[in-house]
Amino acid sequence: MEDALQQSLDRSAEAVETADALLITAGAGIGVDSGLPDFRGNEGFWRAYPPLKRLGISFYDMANPMWFKRDPELAWGFYGHRLGLYRATEPHDGFRILRQWSDRCPLGSFVFTSNVDGQFQRAGFAGEQILECHGSIHHIQCLNHCGEISRTETFDIVVDQETFRAAPPLPSCPRCGALARPNVLMFGDFGWLPERTSAQEQRFADWVARLGDAPLVILEIGAGTAVPTVRMTSEQLARRPGATLIRINIREPQVPGDHIGIALGGLEALTQVDRRLRGA
Repeated sequence: MEDALQQSLDRSAEAVETADALLITAGAGIGVDSGLPDFRGNEGFWRAYPPLKRLGISFYDMANPMWFKRDPELAWGFYGHRLGLYRATEPHDGFRILRQWSDRCPLGSFVFTSNVDGQFQRAGFAGEQILECHGSIHHIQCLNHCGEISRTETFDIVVDQETFRAAPPLPSCPRCGALARPNVLMFGDFGWLPERTSAQEQRFADWVARLGDAPLVILEIGAGTAVPTVRMTSEQLARRPGATLIRINIREPQVPGDHIGIALGGLEALTQVDRRLRGA
C-alpha cells in the first residue's frame, strides 16, 4: 500500500511538471486543513451548530431557501455565521502551492469549485479564473427577484452564538430594499439567480476551448460522491487527449482508467508532490 502511494505521488509530480495547463477542481474537503467544517453527515454538522441539533434540523434541511420566508432570522443566523467564518479563515499553505503550480503552466489555470466560501479568491487566485458552480456566500440576491446581485462587504451580520439566530437589521437588496438571501444554490432552489455563475461558466468554456490537445492536469481535491458535481466535471474533462486526473481524497480516491488516486488529505498530498517537484 505504501509503495502504491509513493508511486502515485511520483506520477503526480511528473504530470504537474510537464503540464501546459492546470485545472483545479475542489470540493469541501479542501477547506478542512484550514479548519473549516465539511458538514459530513448530521453529527459533523451538528457539532458546528448545536442549536440546530436540538431542533432536529440537518444540513440538508437548513440549506433550503424556504427558511428565508419561514424564519429569516434563523436562515441568516446560519448563513451569517458561515459568512463570518469564511471571512476570518486563512487558506492553508496548499493554496500557495497551487498558485505556484498555476504560474508555471504556459496556458495557465482555472478553478472549478462547488465551495461557496471564496477561499480561492482570498488565496490570491484571480476571480476571472474561478467557476463557483454553487454560487458564492460573499454575494447576495434579492428575494423579490428584482435581479440584483451584489457583494456582502457592506454589512456585517450579528449572530447570537447560543441560538444561531441573526439580529435585525437583516441584509436587504440595495436596489429595492426587499429582504436579501445569499447568492448560493441551495437544495430545492428554484429562486437562485444564476447570472453571475453563468458568466463564470462561459469564461471556463472559453479557456477549455483554447487548450486544444495540450497536456492538461486535472487536480481534484476533497470532492466526494454525495454531491458529485465536481467529480463528474473532473472525469468528463479527463477524457480529453493528453489529460491526467489526479484525485486527492482521503476517503474516496478511486479513479477511472489509468488516472491517479491519492488517499491523503489535501494539504499533505500537495506538500508531498511539491517536495518532489523541488527535489527536496
